[in-house]
Amino acid sequence: MNLILASTSLYRRRLLERLRLPFTCIDPEVEESLQDRESPQARACRLATEKALRAAEALQDEAIVIGSDQVACLGSEILHKPGTPEAAIAQLTASSGQTVQFWTGVSLWTSPGEAPTQRVVPCEVKIRELNADEISRYVALDQPLDCAGSFKWESLGITLFEAMRTDDPTALEGLPLIALSELLREAGVSLPLAAQSAQH
Repeated sequence: MNLILASTSLYRRRLLERLRLPFTCIDPEVEESLQDRESPQARACRLATEKALRAAEALQDEAIVIGSDQVACLGSEILHKPGTPEAAIAQLTASSGQTVQFWTGVSLWTSPGEAPTQRVVPCEVKIRELNADEISRYVALDQPLDCAGSFKWESLGITLFEAMRTDDPTALEGLPLIALSELLREAGVSLPLAAQSAQH
């Protein structure tokens, strides 16, 4: 089985490694643009599918391609990756005491001529009331500059939470493994793999 992850994200690569499946990463080079009147759920699903299809275009051999995308929102505002400490502080200041909604899409492409299968997993994160000192210390320590929402829940970001609600906590990190495992099983991949198979 030739498994491709259509992403260069270190977070997604680490998550996929948990399934102990051999895989290769490809940069899908998809522009993550907004479309008019597109819901966050639809955007996450569309971009996950576009990434899988774009990576599949470059393949010459049979493969299974995984695409994934995440959209974070505070109310009606989409939260982008902050990029700078100042932007991260501003995001967390706005999110203090609020609920941030995440939608993580995953798409699986298996063969030409067939539409990819998809799932979108929602996640709600209630941020506790934060003071300016807590926010500044957190950003300095965890450097969440490449994370929408400006926190790393798998690291110190968990200390900012009051609660989290989701069926698949790995979705918050960018690749919903429960949903992905379901899609892989539907595509004929046995999980977990036998020890001998996982070594090849």
